Amino acid sequence: MRFVRPSAFVVALLMVMPVLASAQGQADASHPVQGGGIFVPGWQGKLDPGAQESVNDAKLTQEGGALHVTTGPAISYWNPANVASGDYTVSATFTEPKFMNLNTHPHPYGIVIAGNDMGTAQQTELYCAAYGSGNFIVRGFGPAAFQMNGRREANAAIHKAETPGQPVTQTIALSVKGDKVGCAINGTVVGSYDKAQLVGPGKLKSTDGVYGIRFAHNTEVIVTDLKMAKP
Repeated sequence: MRFVRPSAFVVALLMVMPVLASAQGQADASHPVQGGGIFVPGWQGKLDPGAQESVNDAKLTQEGGALHVTTGPAISYWNPANVASGDYTVSATFTEPKFMNLNTHPHPYGIVIAGNDMGTAQQTELYCAAYGSGNFIVRGFGPAAFQMNGRREANAAIHKAETPGQPVTQTIALSVKGDKVGCAINGTVVGSYDKAQLVGPGKLKSTDGVYGIRFAHNTEVIVTDLKMAKP
């Protein structure tokens, strides 16, 4: 029997297949929320650029003083009346009642600032979001996405759920002070960036703008104490 040596291409393909499979596992599909929509007066929402779903495939409701969000597709929510300019801090507390109850791996949620042209194809915004696994992400849309830190960057300040199905809570704040923009999670600054890195062609129009909240796909989170404070 003649032995056939595999080509270099076949060997390379076999080596990369596990990596591709892992990447595909991370990019899981969103699951539309039954009875979805926006049920808080004055609030609006927009999915990520290029998303094929509808805002009605996610759900925003109000329960007393809390906002209850269930996704569906990744989405940003805001009230056009909530605007910040100059130096300011926007903060809120996010509780995931049952960590990973709608997904197979951690997904983030957090604060949005610097929103302009909201609800249009030219929408720009910046968000800092935490994962219940102890990681965070700082990312913007300008309107195409631009990344400010490594995806799932770890920080000891970020709370970790004990196990899937258990609750985890994060207090997240985005601040603009002079020429710096910083994200603090649970009272610790986890990322700081020059405005010049954030504002310009293909990025933010300004650090002034609407503020709100942001959620990756397939998440369920309770948001309390959303506020903006001036120095």
